[in-house]
Order: sequence, then structure tokens, then C-alpha cells
Amino acid sequence: MDMHVWLAYVATAIVFSLAPGSGTVNSISNGLSYGTRRSLMAIAGLQVGLAIHIALVWMGIGALVAQSALAFSVIKWVGAAYLIWLGIQKWRDRSSFVAQQSNHQLSSIQLMRKAVLINLTNPKSIVFLVALFPQFIDPAKDQLTQLLVLGITTVTIDAFVMLGYTSLAAQMGRFIRSDKIMSGINKVFGSMFMGCGALLAAAKA
Repeated sequence: MDMHVWLAYVATAIVFSLAPGSGTVNSISNGLSYGTRRSLMAIAGLQVGLAIHIALVWMGIGALVAQSALAFSVIKWVGAAYLIWLGIQKWRDRSSFVAQQSNHQLSSIQLMRKAVLINLTNPKSIVFLVALFPQFIDPAKDQLTQLLVLGITTVTIDAFVMLGYTSLAAQMGRFIRSDKIMSGINKVFGSMFMGCGALLAAAKA
């Protein structure tokens, strides 16, 4: 994988991980309830779920590439359009972002198990990866190597971002709960998603 392609993916993966979602809510909730250190197993659990999604996505994309180059090109265009649509939806999102503190303490294993299930049961994650991966995969090069690079990059970035959210929540819980702040975050990341989609579409022209 060329360095400029990887760097472009790193930028996109950072936006993907930073955008508020179920994993973010879980990380902030754990940070508020348990602190950073006790939440590390939950962060690991989120990455286990994400890694499983990556493997599932790759099996589908690999089969698609093997069967039809045209179909692969189509899904790349659909993926770019999806990023723009996701940005519009995120811009318009007015949902609350209140992380509830737990009334009872969970063990580290329980926190990890809960986090794995949160990511595994999040269909938006796997759909996003289906839209994202083909933008950065060269069908003419070794597929497995590219998957490993993208997968490891995705998991590493997401782990650091979730750690950041957890640590921030542990120190600034009241600020993070603000609906006004959440609205601003949605608009910022909505704009980023639309920008990424537009750039990907322009690169194919």
C-alpha cells in the first residue's frame, strides 16, 4: 500500500472513530462510572468487536473482487455517496448524548463482554466499513496485506480515540454531557464525513 493512500486512510479512520456513536457512549459512560484504568478492558472489548466486523467485511469484499471488477467499482461509488449521506444525517442529528452512571459496579470481564456486544450489534459500523474499505484497496495488489494494514490501523486508531473519550469523561463529565456541545460535535463531524465523500468521489472522476 502506497504511503499517501495509507495516510489518507488514517485521516478518514480518525474521523470515523471520533464521530459519536454507541462505542463512544459506552466509553464515556465507563469513564464517568469507573475511571480510566478500570475502563481499559471495555476499550479492548470494543476493539474485539470492531476486529470481527473488519474480518466479516473483508470476506465479503474479497469475494466481490474475485467475481466482478465492475461490481467492485460500483460499490466504491456507492461508498462515496454513503459517506456524504452519513454526513448529512450527522449534521441533522439532534439526539441527546447523556452518559448514565451505573448504579452497580461491573467486573472488568463484564465490562469487556458488554463492550464486545455493543460493537457487534451496531450495524452502522459494518455498513460504514463496507463503504470505506474499497476506497483504499487496490484490486491489483495483494488483498490480504492491504486488509491487515487497514484493519490494524483502524483498531489502533479507535483504541486511542476511545481511550481519549474515556479519560476526558473521567475528568470533565459535566461538560461532556451538554446537549449543546453534542450538537456542535455532530455538525463538525457531519461536515467532515461529507468532505471525505466528496473528495473520494472527485478522485474517481
